Amino acid sequence: MNVTIEYLGYIKKKLGVERSEIISLDNKSSVYDLLILLSKKYGDPFRKAVFDPKDLELKPYHMISVNGLLLNQLKGLKTELNDNDQVILMPIVSGG
Repeated sequence: MNVTIEYLGYIKKKLGVERSEIISLDNKSSVYDLLILLSKKYGDPFRKAVFDPKDLELKPYHMISVNGLLLNQLKGLKTELNDNDQVILMPIVSGG
């Protein structure tokens, strides 16, 4: 199956990627499986900034949405992905 992942904010610059890309995954893959694949693909920059498989959760100040819903509205990293899902990886921004 294919999912589109969109990178927002400094993440795309840190990884040296375009705004989005299509990633091929096995059927019944989860968000966690996607993050493992991305940590292998992008190596240390991804593991240091966004997700390190040893930690079992995103780094602080990062969020993921799947088809417009935040992971805390779904099943967290265990959220199962489907063909043509839209995944957005973004930093949390705050300001005044």
